Amino acid sequence: MKAIVLTLLCCSLYTTGYAQQAQGTANTLDAAMAESMKKDKEKSDKDITDAKASTKASTWMDRAKTYQNIALQNIKLDSNAAVVAYEAYNKVAEMDKDKKGGPGKLAKEATETLKSRELYNAVMQQGVAKFQAKNFAEAVKVMSLAGGILPTDTLAPLYTAIGAQQIQDNATAKTQLEKYIANGGKDVSIYGSLAMLYRNDKEVDKALSILDKGIAMSPANKDLSNERINLMLASNRMDEAITGMKQMVEKEPNNVQNLVNLAILYDNGAAKMGDEIRKMGGDSKQSNSSAKKLTAEKDALSAITGEVTRLSAKVKKEPKNAEAKRQLADVQKRLVDTKASVAQLEAQAKEAASNAGAMGDNQKKVADLKQKQTEQRTMAREYYTKALAVDPANYDANYNMGVFYFNDAVEMKKAVDNMDMADYNKQGKEVDGKVCGKFKQALPYFTKAKAVKDEADLNENLTNLQNILKQYEERKVVCVESN
Repeated sequence: MKAIVLTLLCCSLYTTGYAQQAQGTANTLDAAMAESMKKDKEKSDKDITDAKASTKASTWMDRAKTYQNIALQNIKLDSNAAVVAYEAYNKVAEMDKDKKGGPGKLAKEATETLKSRELYNAVMQQGVAKFQAKNFAEAVKVMSLAGGILPTDTLAPLYTAIGAQQIQDNATAKTQLEKYIANGGKDVSIYGSLAMLYRNDKEVDKALSILDKGIAMSPANKDLSNERINLMLASNRMDEAITGMKQMVEKEPNNVQNLVNLAILYDNGAAKMGDEIRKMGGDSKQSNSSAKKLTAEKDALSAITGEVTRLSAKVKKEPKNAEAKRQLADVQKRLVDTKASVAQLEAQAKEAASNAGAMGDNQKKVADLKQKQTEQRTMAREYYTKALAVDPANYDANYNMGVFYFNDAVEMKKAVDNMDMADYNKQGKEVDGKVCGKFKQALPYFTKAKAVKDEADLNENLTNLQNILKQYEERKVVCVESN
């Protein structure tokens, strides 16, 4: 919700302006005028309770003007004066009729005032006062009223939306922000805020529509573009996102931001496939592990059986040898335990064999995913490269390319870490050199990104990378770079 915080700060400045205006007016209001206004209020309050006077449109018109003046010049006299004035003008419009039943002179005047900037200012000032007092529910009501006075205004719906969010009235907030945008509001952060509200309520299509409007108004805005990508990813609309971004790249092949965003889509898609591959590969790894354990336990059983035979012969030959008897008892216990372990592992192997068909399907899915992942990563690198060809100093392209190679190296290193000593002696050193080379490929991109912009995440990654490369250097590993 970063965008709405910025909006709130902006509006606080407006709020201060309204408050200063009200305070300044109150300070310049001399005692005589204040007393006169107080008497006018008291007279109006009295007249409106009079059975005869209260039936006259003129009484309500006097009341409307009296309270409008209070709202604009001495709001301390009545903090709800603007709404009282608004309601009185409506009363005049209803009551005053000419001989033909149409609106009379006072009704026409009241109707015009109900659409005036002056009444709008009075009502907004009251709404802002409620807002500053943190009476957000009342502020929303009053500022919604102001928005109705000037339907094309942008400030009232913006205030109303922020007030509504303070009381978790997201429905009102969304309606008011839509109104702000429809009325030509130019604050780009509002588009992000409204999209976030729709996203939180799982209205993905509406969120995307708002983001598209914001991007059309401000094509260079990274926050909106990134939020659009994130929303596409979160809603599993990867193909749609890529298709849309490709169309944008075709229209503007030298638009760096579009190239970077398309690369990020491919990059994130590949990462998501990596997560799926890891989940699906778990059963296969477990099966391989169980098979290795069964082989090892059978080997151990064979050795223990041989040891039982040897010790049994020794005890038979030396019946008084207490140590031989103790060793035989220990080995016989291990024999029982090992037989039980072998039986359990054989049962697991049998179950695994019965599920071989399903595992085969799973392995095929993993293979297909790996192929698609490779394709996605290839496209990601291609578009990062294109972005850097257009703008070699682009921070996002450099940083993400560095992350691309760094993550490649991490995945390769996992294979080395999982090797046993025999495998490592055969091919580990060669793979280690390739891992080091992949880490080294990330270095120039991180370094270039740092020259463009100094950010915490980048500094952390760069320091980590430099430490890793230093360790390889100390181990005298020759780094071998590859595509």
